[in-house]
Amino acid sequence: MNLKETKKQLRQKLIQEREKLSKLDYINNSKKICKNLQKYPLFKQSKTILAYFSIRQEPDLTSLVSINHNWGFPRCVKKSLIWHSWRPKDPLIPGKYGILEPSANAPILTPETVDLILVPAVACDYNGYRLGYGGGYYDRLINSPQWSSIPTVGIIFEFALFPQLPCEPWDQQLQAICTENKIISIST
Repeated sequence: MNLKETKKQLRQKLIQEREKLSKLDYINNSKKICKNLQKYPLFKQSKTILAYFSIRQEPDLTSLVSINHNWGFPRCVKKSLIWHSWRPKDPLIPGKYGILEPSANAPILTPETVDLILVPAVACDYNGYRLGYGGGYYDRLINSPQWSSIPTVGIIFEFALFPQLPCEPWDQQLQAICTENKIISIST
């Protein structure tokens, strides 16, 4: 079995496990993740934070957007993520993959204005590597010179935290991992 097949199988297994969470466990664990983030010093000191709207029972971060930060959410445009400023009163539209996105008319955020990126993941490991959905959107973002210096926190449920994940040469380490039980800072 090659690395690509291994990652694909692991991804399918973990997404199925995540989708089996009861509604109550999903809501409670998502709230615990948000509480852990609120205590995290890097989150507290950040003014502008990039986040995501959850799909397929990814941890839900929407309770955070009422907190006094500037928020950015992505739009998928071709093979890239374009980040837009968003507030709870602003409209959202279903975009590529059915994920809610800000309007294309919303103000665009540039890397110089961003303090922290909350990164969705299927799984993460204790070395700070993540397993995504396989589209490469966040890998390209984190690898690009203009975005690479912005701190990143992988967001997962505890069952998706592994000692080590298979990784590729282009995979970048996250600075931290947040689960419902803890935040792990990664020393790079």
